[in-house]
Amino acid sequence: MLLLLFGIVVILVGIGVSIGLHELGHLTAAKIFGVKVTQFMIGFGNTLWSRKKGETEYGVKSLPIGGYIAMIGMFPPGPDGRPAKRGRIAELIDSARQSSAETVKPGEENRAFYAAAPWKRVIIMFAGPFMNLVIAVFVIGIIAVGVGIPSSIPVVDAVSQCLKPADSTSTTCAASDPVAPAARAGLKAGDRLVSIDGHAVGDDYQTASELIGAAPGRTISVVVLRDGHDVTLSMTPVLSSKAITGADGKQKIVQAGVVGFSFAQGYVRQPLSSVPGAVGTQISQTTGVFLNLPNRMVQVWNAAFGSQQRDANGPVGLIGVGRLAGDVASNTSAPFIARLEWLLSIVAALNISLFVFNLVPLLPLDGGHILGALWEQAKRWWFAAFRRGQKPKHVDMARLMPLTFGVVTVLIAMELLLAYADLVKPISAG
Repeated sequence: MLLLLFGIVVILVGIGVSIGLHELGHLTAAKIFGVKVTQFMIGFGNTLWSRKKGETEYGVKSLPIGGYIAMIGMFPPGPDGRPAKRGRIAELIDSARQSSAETVKPGEENRAFYAAAPWKRVIIMFAGPFMNLVIAVFVIGIIAVGVGIPSSIPVVDAVSQCLKPADSTSTTCAASDPVAPAARAGLKAGDRLVSIDGHAVGDDYQTASELIGAAPGRTISVVVLRDGHDVTLSMTPVLSSKAITGADGKQKIVQAGVVGFSFAQGYVRQPLSSVPGAVGTQISQTTGVFLNLPNRMVQVWNAAFGSQQRDANGPVGLIGVGRLAGDVASNTSAPFIARLEWLLSIVAALNISLFVFNLVPLLPLDGGHILGALWEQAKRWWFAAFRRGQKPKHVDMARLMPLTFGVVTVLIAMELLLAYADLVKPISAG
């Protein structure tokens, strides 16, 4: 029970830190560029604690499902001298403009968000997701370089008594099956391969596999570490079919030398240079999930209200993340390093998701504000090139408030659906 709570607390702290650093990125960039920030809040709903320092109120709210900073003048003033339009959509737009205008006190117009240069607004809004990317890189670096990646290692897991083709489904040895060279030579489970024919194996099991595979019919000298001592064995690989994993991650059957043993699984530390590629792969995979989100949410719906099973790689809500973390931490049958790697992976995946999700070019997400700033910069370049002497107006992002309202409604509905699915049909860490 304590381990279950520990796992949940670890993830809650990870979520809180991720949200806090995300908003800190926005806050720091805004203050650097002189935009006034009145609030820095982690969470939504009722304020649990707050303290004002300078012109900014810092606090924590009751619902830990996000955070925000309040900058003055998020939307530019509306057109002057024009009659007010009627209708709910027009009222929604005017209300957004008015609420934004009320945050700007006389003399602070130049400190409003909309008054900052477009490139400054892009940096302010990108700084939040960028912090999540930094966290993800840091955590993935800890996993890859410090903990290691689950992989086969040059240690003997099990020795076969006979040789069978790779596509054989039989688990027992027949009289006609040849004796495995590894068993005949005296190889034992737990032996660590040191060298093969004078070639050092190191920590890469692929080296050992390739050296054995390239020597069918030829007697090779294999040095293993057993009980702290080097033991030299001689064996002759037999040409047979074996399954190998290609560069594309798929298994294929090839003809090569085999001796009849399997490699153990362990954690192999990776070079620092592997981190960017690992981060890029996760960003690509997460982007694919978001691009296919409507279909995945339909699958979640069918699983929650039907007989289908949840997709283990599908989206989960905060409740699901907490349950996964608790399951991982309380699984005492798994080694500590495996549980640590799992928890760190959840934190990394969370931050990659926050990075990708917040860059979606829709309000109220950061990507929506970035798109508006980029559009305004494009207008400025157009006017400078073809309408010299004229100055373009600010992009009126308030006009997107109806769309923003729809996006918020969809996001709330998705979170509620995920919360229900996480309760009635949770995804298991196993």
